[in-house]
Amino acid sequence: MKKQQGFTLIELMIVVAVIGVLSAIAIPQYQRYVAKAEVASALATVSGVKTNVEAHAVETGSFPNGQSAAQALGVPSMDIGSISLVQDTDDTGAIVFQFGTTASASVSSIVAEKYFKLARTSAGSWECSSGDDSDAAGVDESLLPKNCK
Repeated sequence: MKKQQGFTLIELMIVVAVIGVLSAIAIPQYQRYVAKAEVASALATVSGVKTNVEAHAVETGSFPNGQSAAQALGVPSMDIGSISLVQDTDDTGAIVFQFGTTASASVSSIVAEKYFKLARTSAGSWECSSGDDSDAAGVDESLLPKNCK
């Protein structure tokens, strides 16, 4: 009678194959989850800025424009990207969030160097978008939170 000494080669190969299949599915899903979390975090910060911008637009009758206006309104700096204010007309404009590069910040490669914006209409409502259809630099629509679609 012989006692079993360990696993056979075929058993080890099956385990390695199962681990390979699971990781091939799990890693891309995790990267997408991280990208969605980064977009949601940036949108939450931009939504906070929206209150200050709206107050400025109502008080002065014009949308704030440029970096000096952003600093005056207390726009925070973020590690994953930057927030800028862009005026279209006197009372309309957009708050644009531009994600940084993967080298300069800890940003997911899925959203690196892409942007989304909150635009203020002349009626005073806000619309969220991630660029035009022809604009490849916008964040993928599927990564935006439901309140931004």
